[in-house]
Amino acid sequence: MSEAQATMTPPAVCWVRVALDVPLPGPFDYRSEAPVTVGLRVIVPFGRRKLIGVVVDNPAEPSYDPKQIRPIEEVLDDLPPFDEGWLRLARFAADYYQRPLGEVMLPTLPPPLRKPTAYQGKRSAGGPVARLDGRKRKAARAPAAADEPPALNDAQRTAVDTIGALDGFKPVLLHGVTGSGKTEVYLRTAEKVLAAGRQVLLMVPEINLTPQLEGALRARLEALVGPDGLAVMHSGLSDGERLQAWTRAQRGQARMLLGTRMSVFAPLGELGLIVVDEEHDASYKQQDGLRYSARDLAVWRAHDLDIPVVLGSATPSLETWQHAERGRYLRLGLPARARASSLPSMRLVDTRRLQMKHGMSPQLLEAIGQRLERKEQSLIFLNRRGYSPVLHCQSCAWVSNCPRCTAFTVLHRNEGRGHRLQCHHCGYQAPVPRACPECGDQDLAPMGRGTQRVEEHLAELFPGARILRIDADSTRKKGSAEALFASVHAGEVDILVGTQMVAKGHDFARLGLVGVLNADSMLFAHDFRAPERLFAQLMQVAGRAGRHQGNGEVLIQTGYPEQPVYQALLRHDYAGFARHALHERESTGLPPFVYQALLTAEARELKVAQEFLERARVLPEGEWAADFPGLDAIMLYDPVPLRVVRVANIERAQLLVESGSRPALQAFLASWSHHLPYLANEARVRWQLEVDPLEI
Repeated sequence: MSEAQATMTPPAVCWVRVALDVPLPGPFDYRSEAPVTVGLRVIVPFGRRKLIGVVVDNPAEPSYDPKQIRPIEEVLDDLPPFDEGWLRLARFAADYYQRPLGEVMLPTLPPPLRKPTAYQGKRSAGGPVARLDGRKRKAARAPAAADEPPALNDAQRTAVDTIGALDGFKPVLLHGVTGSGKTEVYLRTAEKVLAAGRQVLLMVPEINLTPQLEGALRARLEALVGPDGLAVMHSGLSDGERLQAWTRAQRGQARMLLGTRMSVFAPLGELGLIVVDEEHDASYKQQDGLRYSARDLAVWRAHDLDIPVVLGSATPSLETWQHAERGRYLRLGLPARARASSLPSMRLVDTRRLQMKHGMSPQLLEAIGQRLERKEQSLIFLNRRGYSPVLHCQSCAWVSNCPRCTAFTVLHRNEGRGHRLQCHHCGYQAPVPRACPECGDQDLAPMGRGTQRVEEHLAELFPGARILRIDADSTRKKGSAEALFASVHAGEVDILVGTQMVAKGHDFARLGLVGVLNADSMLFAHDFRAPERLFAQLMQVAGRAGRHQGNGEVLIQTGYPEQPVYQALLRHDYAGFARHALHERESTGLPPFVYQALLTAEARELKVAQEFLERARVLPEGEWAADFPGLDAIMLYDPVPLRVVRVANIERAQLLVESGSRPALQAFLASWSHHLPYLANEARVRWQLEVDPLEI
């Protein structure tokens, strides 16, 4: 071959398969002049856009005509490639939750790592990771003062020794009453894993639980992992803070990662232990985009990596409890509080014949007064924020409905700017009308109570008390929740009014009394999981009382004291409640004895959404029947409107799919979801398929 011929020889072509965050099956083929390592990110053209994707394969041949395949524009090697364990986790999540692989991988990354513009032009200075590395390092802060580990009781010691002796995958249910020292078990177990050179992932359900736990981790583990060895990951961080935590995890610098549900996807290549605290909490289920359960993915990831996973809770989910009952999970119990304090006394206040004062019983008001005299704190729990759930006219029965949703607007007190009406579904806001829009009567009155109204009434009843409210309204600003909780811990609050934000995980040293308002609203909810959630919520909030000083007291106001949920609470009897609830679930054919998926459709008109769902329901019976073997194991229910049908002028309906076999359901969903996009395009509806739904 001549020199000229050699010069004209085209360069070798390498085929690269890339996962992109687009609502199409994918992955997509591109070409490169050199091999690209699986797990690296790349910038590629997609239509008229440029996108960042993750390389997931190097096929020998492309999946379609090579002439139509476009080249990769840039390989991003500012971070190590994702390891095979992370890629397996993403593939499993995509398969199980019936979503394209790219729609799983890319949204888990910090925003700067998935924006092509961050890597283009001179101003990018090499991309976000390079800019992060190039920043001047802050002066080293003083190391956290090391805490003296408390002595373990027998149950804690057994738990630590048992978990520490595990070799390989084993799910452990750490079932401990509130205040039993589950966190200390986590810390002791983590110390052993970290000392062996492995990484630890500790997951918590909510952002506001991270500051207190982060402080405990630093005090106990910083000497072991170093000042940069602990990273925190949650959605409340800035993009730069999330990027820093992610980068440290992927490079192996972070040895201990504390995070909310998103942290289950953290790139931890040397993971040796996963802990899921408050494993029952619904916050572990993502409610938009990829609707995954972080708890379930944590168990799968531990199985895949052959490492232990600890699920901790005072009120385990019935699914987890059932696994333990059948021997699939190892159950370890912490039946007593770690400190020398007894569980709080539980009292049901029958409100049916009582003269209530602003929604509070004489017994509750007397108990608050007693705690004030003893310089102890009280917590009034009401899981309803705002001033009043609805505004109404006493003359014509008009109520404050949202014009965009089939829901009421909630009355909110806005400091300095008067009151306002707000929809908690779509965010619509409006000033409070001066008179009834229907009849003109100016005597409009609030109906029901939210945390703002309770706070106002308590200030009237106890004028000398220091009262603080903690809910989603009072903690909107970054750092405000941490500051409010700090004031409670410092003893600067006498009466705390709060929603579920205060119900779990917080260790209030001076809190002696918990009063629960409006618990009955969850008793007769349409959702079959409502009793389970009510029991967990009340047990958790009750557990805030008397954790340090003992003599804790819990008063639950109810008009139905004979209900099994309340009777089990009186006895602190989770096992009895679970036994009763599981028996009901089994007799009625509900999870965890069956497996479910939910197809939701949205359209401008409810009729359009329901017609799409009906076509989806009968699809397996038509010309595509051959695509659905084993259909006799699947139950498809009729389409029905959602309880809140219209949100932001979009109407919604749903269709439930059920099976007694998880593999049969998965096989059906894989075929079904292949056809649904074509039906949706014809009907012009938006749709969402959710596996293992928590709300139906």
